[in-house]
Amino acid sequence: MLNGKIALVTGSTSGIGLGIAEALARNGAHIVLNGFGDPAEIETIRTNLAADHGVRVVYVHADLSSPDEAYALVKRAENDLGPVDILVNNAGIQHTDRIEDFPVEKWDAILAINLSACFHTMRASLPGMQARDWGRVVNIASAHGLVASPFKAAYVAAKHGLIGLTKVAALENAKRHVTVNAICPGWVRTPLVERQIEARAQADGLEVEEAARRLLGERQPTERFVTPEQLGEMTVFLCSEAADVTTGAAFPMDGAFTTH
Repeated sequence: MLNGKIALVTGSTSGIGLGIAEALARNGAHIVLNGFGDPAEIETIRTNLAADHGVRVVYVHADLSSPDEAYALVKRAENDLGPVDILVNNAGIQHTDRIEDFPVEKWDAILAINLSACFHTMRASLPGMQARDWGRVVNIASAHGLVASPFKAAYVAAKHGLIGLTKVAALENAKRHVTVNAICPGWVRTPLVERQIEARAQADGLEVEEAARRLLGERQPTERFVTPEQLGEMTVFLCSEAADVTTGAAFPMDGAFTTH
């Protein structure tokens, strides 16, 4: 379906991003991995992805809190594999606190990585997509891009902003075969969420699985985690020809999280 396309997926060395990279590779896309982690483990991920799906896979390190590194990431991707056809902005960080207690440096970092980095990678990638009259941008927002929760001021602000950015980019490219969409996951059992579950279990004196069940029960009526594989398949659809007129949308994949 995506044979020969070049896909750059930020934050793709684990969790949601890796699930998306695997789905794109399975459908024939060459992959640019990006993220943090143990270099040996990342190299294993890279080689396995290439071998399993018969595609080219490279890894590019970048600190996406830096605009210069965000631009350099796109440039390196183009140098190593070719023009970026598919951009998936997935990298993100989290911190929870009351607004009056929220560390300013945490606010700045979350806005930089969860929102501004998406602007910078889009700004670097869109001209090439426009010139070729084909491109796909998929921004991984969140259910918290559609609704709010206490103690997540920076994350909620960034994800709401990312959906707004998605809509603007979609309108600016509407007459081309360049689509820009957002996916809004609910609870996904990523390493980031696992740390939240473990902290809750410790604070409330619960077993980890009971803490996970309670977390889901509070906001996600299906009481099932969204999986990286499901998010990967949705990304593949948004990159397909079937989705050529699907643009500017924010798709909840949240087990009815935002239906409340």
